[in-house]
Amino acid sequence: MIISTIAIYLLKRLSKYIKKLNIKKKTTIKDIANVLNISPAAVSKALHDDSRISEKTKKAVRQIAENLNYQPNHLASALRKGKSNLVGVIVPRTNSNFFSSVIQNIEEVLNKEGYNIIITQSNESYKKECANIDTLLFTQVDGIIASMANETVDLAYFEKIKSKGIPLILFDRGENDLNVDYIGINDYDSSHMIVEHLVNQDCKRIAHIGGFKRTRIFNNRIRGYIDALKKHNLPLDNELLIESSLTTEDGREKMTELLALKNRPDAVYVAGDYAALGALQILNEQDINIPEDIALVGFGNEPFTSMVTPTISSINQHSSEIGKQAAETFLNHMKKKTINQSLNKIILDAELIIRDSSNKKSLS
Repeated sequence: MIISTIAIYLLKRLSKYIKKLNIKKKTTIKDIANVLNISPAAVSKALHDDSRISEKTKKAVRQIAENLNYQPNHLASALRKGKSNLVGVIVPRTNSNFFSSVIQNIEEVLNKEGYNIIITQSNESYKKECANIDTLLFTQVDGIIASMANETVDLAYFEKIKSKGIPLILFDRGENDLNVDYIGINDYDSSHMIVEHLVNQDCKRIAHIGGFKRTRIFNNRIRGYIDALKKHNLPLDNELLIESSLTTEDGREKMTELLALKNRPDAVYVAGDYAALGALQILNEQDINIPEDIALVGFGNEPFTSMVTPTISSINQHSSEIGKQAAETFLNHMKKKTINQSLNKIILDAELIIRDSSNKKSLS
């Protein structure tokens, strides 16, 4: 096989640079330019398919870039263009069907418009949440879509995002004081819906294992619970209102405390499905009839709620719609350039999925 003189020359230069690059961490545009004996500017234009560069040069640049395993520096590109086509997403945890479904729908909508997402999780830690925000800002993301950590009280880091002129969209957990876009369900009405359902099942002593009231959504659920009890002339007993982190272990611990009361509840409304699962485990372990002796309702409609025995009644939070609306809200800001203006507050109606754990009347 005959190889042209130019090809031999390029192969020799490439071999020489590969040896040098063994001690380098990353190939640069300058490395490609040196192999081809052209300017770095010409390489950059070729990689961006600039019409001023010949097809022959573009092909040579792409071939050398592939051989040298060149990876574009997106951060540098974002700094030059003022746009990265990256959107940061911050969630408290990714092992929840609700959050993973929101992420999936955010990504599907944004990918169609040429955006990629960077997913970070706070693990409910304020400190980690702040670190996530710093990382995303350093990466020059075009926007941030977030759900706050349980520990978050100080809003300074979210104000920092706003001060950079970057769209900030909050979902599920967010604070009114920030005055940013928000997408979620009506948490207050959800509690009313649950208490109403339990009252219709002839429950009269309804406990609530809630989240921490310092977080707006859990405060709204607690307020809804209290007001619904008043509406039905049911007593508000402080020992039946418990705050927690809503983990499975919390559900086990708090249900054990409720069962130790002299006057046990006949129903328990839990503000998170993982904690509801823990509560269900304790009830089953202690051979308590569900829902005859104690009815149980969770929140979030996690997939396992329809798989356990008995199945758990729960609130459907419309995660798919929340994800789509959050992504569309970001895109609207980018298209109209209305950052921190014309703010969206989208509150979706929740849906109570009634299953075996609270459906007493289906037994009669």
